[in-house]
Amino acid sequence: MTATAHFTGDANPYGGGDPYADYRTADHPFTHLVDLADRRLGAGVIAANDEFFAERENLLKPEPAHFDPERFGHKGKIMDGWETRRRRGASAERPHPVDQDHDWALIRLGAPGIVRGLVVDTAHFRGNYPQAVSVEAVSLPGSPSPEELLAPDVKWTTLVPRTAVGGHAANGFAVDVERRFTHLRLNQHPDGGIARLRVYGEVAPDPAWLTALGTFDVVALENGGRVEDASDRFYSPATNTIQPGRSHKMDDGWETRRRRDRGNDWIHYHLVEEADIRAVEIDTAYLKGNAAGWARLTARDAETGDWTELLPRTRLQPDTDHRFVLPDAVRADQVRIDIFPDGGISRLRLFGSLTERGTARLAARHAELGG
Repeated sequence: MTATAHFTGDANPYGGGDPYADYRTADHPFTHLVDLADRRLGAGVIAANDEFFAERENLLKPEPAHFDPERFGHKGKIMDGWETRRRRGASAERPHPVDQDHDWALIRLGAPGIVRGLVVDTAHFRGNYPQAVSVEAVSLPGSPSPEELLAPDVKWTTLVPRTAVGGHAANGFAVDVERRFTHLRLNQHPDGGIARLRVYGEVAPDPAWLTALGTFDVVALENGGRVEDASDRFYSPATNTIQPGRSHKMDDGWETRRRRDRGNDWIHYHLVEEADIRAVEIDTAYLKGNAAGWARLTARDAETGDWTELLPRTRLQPDTDHRFVLPDAVRADQVRIDIFPDGGISRLRLFGSLTERGTARLAARHAELGG
């Protein structure tokens, strides 16, 4: 583990104006990866030992933490994050908490995977942030309860050892543990508040589940698909196109800036593994005056490395779900969508099934990661 941006100490008290003006942050090298703790993938904070001032669920809100200096409740200042009460010692002679005292929250990842980096964000917690944090991880099958996760025989792996952090800051940690995890335990020492937790990494699906499904979306984020690269991410990330469910608003898809040249925009995807693709869905939901005009799909053969046309250049309609049944299955491990000339799409679905070779490779990788 390495702290990629190490902040310590209090931030200045809020003095008015933009509350993010003095926010301490940095470019973390892993934030281009998927957030495994994204609520859209089904992540949740399933338990916490204390949430007296602010609810644990705030940790995984997708938007940046909001600060309202005038918002108070019966328990005090209402913060957009997870905040516990102040810890006390055992007696008047020992008024301070002991070194082992800490608060914790249990997080179920939305998609099991390999954690490459974390951001423990203390935005707006200027003098009430934890002195230090630590993060542990575990992989358990099914849907374990908090009691099962906290059982004495469960072996947790340390991703971030106890490390001092700063207030009103994006505290980043790179992680180098090549294991598949399903749950995290976020600890704050001894108490305080954390605005957001982001868990960046790579989805590692369960091969048994995908095999049981047979035909599924082989590029979906939750199934292990990922974006390799994109020509433009000006308005929204290309990863949105493989998120679960339909888009609910314009910026929940992928939209590029307006082109003033004769080029076109594109996204390059990796499938979960080699698969036979039989049907395609391209959705432009909520993209009405800025949907792509046309789209073309090409696929890479995993064995030869050759790229072939999967779907010819096809007219798209605004705010419409387009479905195409392919005349013959197309075998591929990577796919590229080209849109013409610019604009965006909200979702791409590639329905198919893994090949024997793809199934074997996925199973081998799953075993390698301790699945």
